[in-house]
Amino acid sequence: MPINLEAKTCQWTSQSEALAAFAEFTGKTQSASHIKPLHWYVACRLVVEGGFDPDDIVPRPPFKVERGAGRPPKLHYEPTLSRGGERTVLGGLKTKNVDVVVTRDGIGPVLAVSCKGVTGAFRNLTNRMEETIDECTNLHITYPALVLGYLVLLRANRNIETALGDAASVAANMQDTAEAAKTLTANDIALTEGGEPVAAIVRFHNALRELVGRRGIRNDVSRYEAIGFGLVEMHAPRKNDLLDSFPTEGSPLMLNGFFDTLYARYDERFVVSAPDLSIVTRRLQWDAASPALALANLDYEPRVSA
Repeated sequence: MPINLEAKTCQWTSQSEALAAFAEFTGKTQSASHIKPLHWYVACRLVVEGGFDPDDIVPRPPFKVERGAGRPPKLHYEPTLSRGGERTVLGGLKTKNVDVVVTRDGIGPVLAVSCKGVTGAFRNLTNRMEETIDECTNLHITYPALVLGYLVLLRANRNIETALGDAASVAANMQDTAEAAKTLTANDIALTEGGEPVAAIVRFHNALRELVGRRGIRNDVSRYEAIGFGLVEMHAPRKNDLLDSFPTEGSPLMLNGFFDTLYARYDERFVVSAPDLSIVTRRLQWDAASPALALANLDYEPRVSA
């Protein structure tokens, strides 16, 4: 079931579909259509892998929970229940529309993810740092226990000569590669001829490293609990895949640890540290026979009951 970029409500979306939508989008980025599928992917993953109730998430994912006495809940795919939009969260300085938010009844927002997609103009990346810090600080002032993630994708644009050289073994795609590359300016190039990220992207990555790693509610409010950073290949033969050479192994911004960090911080604050509330805050474990766990393109392990 291919995703519909014109849809107004959350759809079942895999990581590969979200990356492809970001890499191949050709309209105006002001519409946010290039990054909306990433919102949907995050929301769906928080249910299937994270064990959060879809009723607690905005945008609401297309799932239904079937509960029964004495057995784990079953998760069903139900697209008629999906909803779109963002949740407005009260900040210490101003209200903020946040892309994906989990809210617990009687507690408030407990986990949120802000998604950004950068298609070019990489020399201006440092200008984004101010808004990135402001958003984090603003939300943590009012909700110091909020587990906040920042997920950012960049297009791994290469110059025309490098792009065509990389595509030598896939001549059928050469014309498309050339046409796409013609529209790039020097400021839009993400990778050097040697395949290394340009200096502006390295600086942006290094600056984000200083904003991640918030462990406790008394820690610096301007730090995120987790940050995920990825460059999406724009040329064959690995078009729409994540660049595997940057961030390098050991970077705290690698996407493969992003969700695990969110879950760990959430459990520490809202389950382990508050056992009297655990009946409300504990993440669900799905019945292994749940129909929704058989959805196509599931690219992570679902949270199932032992």
